[in-house]
Amino acid sequence: MASLFARYIVFALCVAVMLLTLPFVAGVNGLWIVTLGAALLSFLGIVDISQARHAVRRNYPVIGNIRYLVEEIRPEIRQYLLEGDDEKLPYSRAQRSLVYQRAKDVVSEKPFGTLLDVYGDGYEFIGHSAQPALNVDPSGFRISIGGPQCTQPYSASVFNISAMSFGALSANAIRALNKGAKAGGFAHDTGEGSISPYHREFGGDLIWEIGSGYFGCRTRDGHFDPGKFAAQATTPQVKMIEIKLSQGAKPGHGGILPKGKVSAEIALTRGVETGEECISPARHSAFSTPIEMMHFIARLRELSGGKPVGFKLCLGHPWEFMGLVKAMLETDILPDFIVVDGAEGGTGAAPVEFTDHIGVPMRDGLLFVHNALVGTGLRDRIKIGAAGKIVSAFDIASTLAIGADWVNAARAFMFAVGCIQSQSCHTNRCPTGVATQDHLRQRALVVPDKATRVFNYHRHTMKALAEILASAGLDHPDQLGPHHLARRTGSTEIKLFSQIHYFAKPSELVAGTSASEFYRANWAMARTDSFDPIRL
Repeated sequence: MASLFARYIVFALCVAVMLLTLPFVAGVNGLWIVTLGAALLSFLGIVDISQARHAVRRNYPVIGNIRYLVEEIRPEIRQYLLEGDDEKLPYSRAQRSLVYQRAKDVVSEKPFGTLLDVYGDGYEFIGHSAQPALNVDPSGFRISIGGPQCTQPYSASVFNISAMSFGALSANAIRALNKGAKAGGFAHDTGEGSISPYHREFGGDLIWEIGSGYFGCRTRDGHFDPGKFAAQATTPQVKMIEIKLSQGAKPGHGGILPKGKVSAEIALTRGVETGEECISPARHSAFSTPIEMMHFIARLRELSGGKPVGFKLCLGHPWEFMGLVKAMLETDILPDFIVVDGAEGGTGAAPVEFTDHIGVPMRDGLLFVHNALVGTGLRDRIKIGAAGKIVSAFDIASTLAIGADWVNAARAFMFAVGCIQSQSCHTNRCPTGVATQDHLRQRALVVPDKATRVFNYHRHTMKALAEILASAGLDHPDQLGPHHLARRTGSTEIKLFSQIHYFAKPSELVAGTSASEFYRANWAMARTDSFDPIRL
């Protein structure tokens, strides 16, 4: 009886207040508010008892709803009241604040020393020089992308906007990113959702990503259309072509944009029908073997008028990548670049198992790709980009030190245009108008203001990178190497990355002289006529 009383007392009180105050509503000024409130809560209690979906609400009418309310706002309570500055969930408050401050052109220097545990395992740093470099100019932090088979190489910034599609991001977010990229002279990757009018509006440099759905260059049944591809790829604003094999958010997993979200403008941009499901298959139909993929790369390079063509992947089976490298050697067709995405995830929503347990983390994948190209004598002809939770200048420097030529960032630039990490990207209810197609919500994102923030964030981060390089005695990011980056590996031991990791010697794989059993075994398993391994 005590349990029954505790469960129903609030509901009973609401009913009692309603019944007791109802006769006096007309005579007592303002009493109607109490009566109406009690009536609404009483009605809620009746609904709770009658519904069959939530056991808590059936057993605890009225008060049981508090559980769902608290559950709904739990992420916000944790983020703003409980979360520590360095808890990465997935980005820490300190990381987000750094982007916000730089984007708003606010001083981001901190007094009173670091909050990091410099004696904790995994602490990383870059050594400084007794003779720091002078007058290091970040405007020169560019690299030329385009191998010997490319006739229109692209001079790219070492820090660019990673792939985020129109459809995943709002029109105003795309506008702001591209306008900021135009002002700062860096590149904007379209994502696999093709090139929208909002990518074109301000003329910022574009990297056109071609996914398995071939959006923007597809036939009615979803196959690659060379004519549609050439029409867009040859336009001056498109600087490079990137084939997406896989992405960090959900490697090896296709995707479906529900037909309810396929608006007329998304359908027009992607080349699909309005009101039909927009499917991204898990695999490409234009090629099925490493050899076929190399010929597809050559075809895209020809159709684009000789622009740099490469591919992006989150590393999976190592022998598959080795097979691609063998195909490069066999066909003498080389991609101009490779972008290594990380299993750290990205802006796209994915099943939890994929987010947590599928794919190789960015740094490990980057090191493997770098070593595979060095070990086959191809590294000096193929540039490598990397993407995976890049936020600060140190993130950029440490990634370049272990093998990348440039880096991309997605979520950091989302912070620059106003993202608050509400993690509601897939709901179409983004509170800041960044990741939504709701026109009323995206009005909150004012393009000129946010474009300036994108420009500021890039500018200040490049300035910080210049200061890091100068302190290390260097004047360009391409001088960074694994011997510049150090990590604490124990309470009494610090090692350089050149000591921690295996770094291949030029052409050792083709010569059969690799000292690494792992690399030798995967090289032996790789084949060019299939992505399946040779069974040893």
